[in-house]
Amino acid sequence: MDQKDSNSICEELIFSGFFKANVKALRNYLYFKFGNEEKANDITQESFIKLWENCKNVPIEKAKSYIYTIANNASLNEIAHQKVVLRYAQNNTHNDRTNQNPEFLIEEEQFRQKLEKAISKLTEAQRTAFLLHRIEGKKYHEIAIMLDISVKAVEKRIHGALITLRTEIEQFK
Repeated sequence: MDQKDSNSICEELIFSGFFKANVKALRNYLYFKFGNEEKANDITQESFIKLWENCKNVPIEKAKSYIYTIANNASLNEIAHQKVVLRYAQNNTHNDRTNQNPEFLIEEEQFRQKLEKAISKLTEAQRTAFLLHRIEGKKYHEIAIMLDISVKAVEKRIHGALITLRTEIEQFK
């Protein structure tokens, strides 16, 4: 379909009206979820950018659901990332108290950075499922319910994430 539909979210006027009608509600939803106005604003903006980038694939009647799904996934990713940072900080304070070899501490920090970089290269779907499983300790069926997908899809996402991570980390050696 080369031409845009007259009722397509890709039309600037329709998108602009949709944005004006939904931006405040989405931002408030994220603000209540995060308790952080800056993160809520950032994720709101990212959600609408992704809608605009994928406007040809999103019917106008599903646009609102689409932005809320994008926003929810982004907030889950952010929460999972914050848990990783928190756990690392907690574990790192214990390492500082011990008398470990400085070379080991440098290697550990380098590996942590490489791991975070490898995780950032995962697709959003893989990263979300992987972090929910490995960091939050959620079971496959719990993740399936949260993401509204099948258990098999969760298994596939985590399997794909593990393969990608293994490949990425092998390249760092």
